[in-house]
Amino acid sequence: MGDQVVLGVIAVAIGLAAGVVLFVPFVALSYRRRGRLSLGRTLLWLAALVYFWAIWTYTLLPLPDPDAIRCVGAITDPMSVVRDVQKAFAAPGNPLRQPALLQLVFNVLLFVPLGAFLRVLGGRGLPTALVVGFGLSLLVETTQLTGVWGLYPCAYRFFDVGDLMTNTTGAVLGSVLALVVPRSLRGVQARADADEPRPVTRGRRALAMLCDGLANGFVVLAGGVAVQLWLEYVVQDRQAVLDGTLASTVSTAVACALWLIVILVTGRSVGDLAVQLRYSGSRLPVALARLLRWAGGIGGLTALGMLGGVFDALSSLLILVAIVLLFTTRQGRGLPGLLSGQHLEDARVSISNPQGFPITDR
Repeated sequence: MGDQVVLGVIAVAIGLAAGVVLFVPFVALSYRRRGRLSLGRTLLWLAALVYFWAIWTYTLLPLPDPDAIRCVGAITDPMSVVRDVQKAFAAPGNPLRQPALLQLVFNVLLFVPLGAFLRVLGGRGLPTALVVGFGLSLLVETTQLTGVWGLYPCAYRFFDVGDLMTNTTGAVLGSVLALVVPRSLRGVQARADADEPRPVTRGRRALAMLCDGLANGFVVLAGGVAVQLWLEYVVQDRQAVLDGTLASTVSTAVACALWLIVILVTGRSVGDLAVQLRYSGSRLPVALARLLRWAGGIGGLTALGMLGGVFDALSSLLILVAIVLLFTTRQGRGLPGLLSGQHLEDARVSISNPQGFPITDR
């Protein structure tokens, strides 16, 4: 039981990490295909990520010590499933206490979410559930048959044709059960009203700020890793690698420059682009307004953090100011809007509603 809990924690941790990495693209795609971000659908996609990793953790982990493995063969008789069921019901006592029957039931239940996710999130029916369920199960079984594709000298878990059958059955069953979900809530097709502007709320602005923070963090992290690899394998300066200052400075400077370019060119940060917001209406020259919008947002925050020393305290203060202004300024336009003299609006206004959309302070 303890190992199962650990495997579950691993699956959840990896799924959450993948969700964080994919969050900004997911938000951008949601606003373009569905017009908004739905909490329920977001949690459902997160559950799908966790489920995907759970399949692999429960079927492959924990990886054994290569010196302690016991090589096993393959079970290729499809009737073995029928015999296991017959033995479970022929044995005295509750058949659900028989390990073979419990394993069969678990194999079915393990793939039920797959069929449900394919229908609800992907809009796919029984044929797709059948093919994907069989294909994924075959991939898992083949991974076990090959000793994790040669990582081990032989298979340490059985390749079982019966598992292919029960897993596929589970996927089909999940697809059938998902029919209870209204058709309007299924699939990834674009909604007819996706391009219609919606209210500019503080929650939406907060989501843009979150996307900016995550995207900025990824740029800094990726840049830092790239610089460290360059120092390690090209320059071969181990001391600089251990110090880390150069990598931190360069990666942060790259992030500052990237955000400056994006905002000067588009007038919007990555977060604004993701949630379909834009700043407009300033009496200042466009370039100056956009520069001030950068300085009052993630760009200024990142620049202060790069300078270090006393500027670290200013960076923390700027974060506090940004949070306060989110709740105290109209539409949550915050410091970027105050410095640039701009107001927030839905970026889709000019597409489907040239007269504009009613502004709200919610």
